[in-house]
This record gives sequence, C-alpha cells and structure tokens, in this order.
Amino acid sequence: MTPLRAIALVLIIAGIVGLAYGNFTYTKATHEAKVGPFDFAVKEKKTVNVPLWAGIGAIVAGVVLFAIPKRS
Repeated sequence: MTPLRAIALVLIIAGIVGLAYGNFTYTKATHEAKVGPFDFAVKEKKTVNVPLWAGIGAIVAGVVLFAIPKRS
C-alpha cells in the first residue's frame, strides 16, 4: 500500500467516525496546587463538536485520493 492510499484510508475512516459520533469529550487539568499534604486539582471537561461538512469533506477527499491513478 502506497503512502497516498494509506492517507486516503485514514481520511475515509476519520470521516465515518466523525459522522457517526458527531462530537468527542476530553478532560483538561487547568489548575493544580499542593498545600502541605493536600493536593488540589481543577479538571475541566471540554466537548468538541465535529461539523457535518468536515466528516463529509474527509470522506470525499479520501475517495478522491483513492481515485488518483498510480504512476508507473
């Protein structure tokens, strides 16, 4: 498999996952303090929405990369 085909496959899979889930959530540690034997941490939960056009665009870009003929 050529690197171009691998990139196309990754784009198609990422586009399908983006359309299927629509968003993903992650936790970010923003502040941390150590006072004597105590540890304090503030964690912030963030959600990232994947736009519909981004998922469709990734799939289309992957299909276009697959359609490019192989050079000999």
